[in-house]
Amino acid sequence: MKVKSLLESWKLIDFKIFLPSLLIIIAISIPFSLYESESLTLLNNIFDKIVDVFSWGYIWYAIILLGAGLYLSFSKYGKVVLGDPNEKPRFSMFEYASILIAMGVGSTIMRTGMVQWTQVAIDPPFGLQPESQDALLWGNAYSMFLWSFQVFAIFVMAAPAMAYVIHVKKRPLMRISEACRVIFGDKFTDGLGGKVLDTIFLVSILSGAAVTLGLGTPIITYNLSALLDIEVTFGLTLIVTIIWVFLFSVSAYLGIEKGIKRLSTFNMYLAGALSLFILVAGPGIFILDYFTDTVGHLLNNYINLSLYTDSVAMETTTHIQSHMVFWFAYSATWAMLHSIFAAKISKGRTVKEMILTYLLAPTLLSWIATGVLGGLGVHRYLTGEVAVLDIVQNEDPMNAIPEILLTLPWAWVALIAFVIVSMIFLTTTLDSTTYTIAAYSSKRDMSKFEPSRNLRIIIAAIITTLALILMQIGGLAPLEVISGMMGLPIILIQFLTIFAAKKMMDEDRAWAQNIRK
Repeated sequence: MKVKSLLESWKLIDFKIFLPSLLIIIAISIPFSLYESESLTLLNNIFDKIVDVFSWGYIWYAIILLGAGLYLSFSKYGKVVLGDPNEKPRFSMFEYASILIAMGVGSTIMRTGMVQWTQVAIDPPFGLQPESQDALLWGNAYSMFLWSFQVFAIFVMAAPAMAYVIHVKKRPLMRISEACRVIFGDKFTDGLGGKVLDTIFLVSILSGAAVTLGLGTPIITYNLSALLDIEVTFGLTLIVTIIWVFLFSVSAYLGIEKGIKRLSTFNMYLAGALSLFILVAGPGIFILDYFTDTVGHLLNNYINLSLYTDSVAMETTTHIQSHMVFWFAYSATWAMLHSIFAAKISKGRTVKEMILTYLLAPTLLSWIATGVLGGLGVHRYLTGEVAVLDIVQNEDPMNAIPEILLTLPWAWVALIAFVIVSMIFLTTTLDSTTYTIAAYSSKRDMSKFEPSRNLRIIIAAIITTLALILMQIGGLAPLEVISGMMGLPIILIQFLTIFAAKKMMDEDRAWAQNIRK
């Protein structure tokens, strides 16, 4: 019966878009894996060229999306309900915000929050002295900037069109091509053009999911290594990955209500408890003072950071300039995934509620996490308890995290809590990813049903297998750079979906007809 059920779920996959996407990733990954050093050199040279030529473009792209989000939120379109105006939203605001935080921030904030400042402290902007007090302030301020309004605007701005298509238009397929039907017409959408759009989306998300799985695992393995006093080996990585995959497969199988929602809300409380523990057991006064200084520094220099290209430096490039372009490009790769997932869970919410919740809730959580984790790391560096910058420059930066946590009283409590919070964030991130890919590639009517449970398990197995193979043969690093480059075609698609959302709402006069009374 179970085999029959799996076969039936397998038939639900639209292989016209799923199979080409998977084959493209494999075709890219294998040769780059066989010649890792050469391919990384080639890809990094290409990316460096993109930084040189398009730094300004990525910066304005993020600002324009933020402006579009604020326009849709505070104009007549903001009050449009994504669904039946008489129905209550699917989730409470706390549940809704928690799910968006788990999806929008997820595991990456645990990986970057404690050590991201080091890259800027070593290579600061504006001609500052490396490792100086100003460089340390810029370090954490930049970490907060990475998790601010522009990035979350990138994540959410394709969501209005997708949510309108599913919850108002009641279209069966939850796809980018479907959202763009109002622009390109039926012939393009139902033909080759629509398949190309949908394939681009799946390639970017499948590669991004494999990279996330590969990059997220060290967060767990390095802390487990310190906790259990064992070496980090591929065997340990494999065990952690299997446990992790089991958790997000179970959560994906249970669905949004019983899986993602419960894990997300539980993790908000657990992350809050971990932050309080660090404040009480660690240098709480310093962290609060440093957090206050950092927020003030960020707000005073927010426009400078937002428009920073370091043009007069000519031949030299600071970490902020190159990394910001990569960050926006990498965020663009994930944009459609975030938007489609946000669209799916936003039934009953207004356009304004959806956009502003995604702009504000993850930003607030990220700033707090960066303030606490980054503040602890900076304090340990300043007091000389941990040679954080030496570790980051000479070893894997992930190795600095357990070294910092081990300086706390009851260090084992901090390590266990950090591992659990990271594991749950990783679980909800991949859980949301498998859910979205299953919904996107399913032939089922997504305006009425959830994606098949077994289909989510199949997607989880494919992502895991791809990530493990790439980790073993060394193809993860090239795929990470390729994943960032995939943002270029996604940017164009994003602007198309924003125009499509406005056009659909105008044609239906949704700002007058589909609003709460």
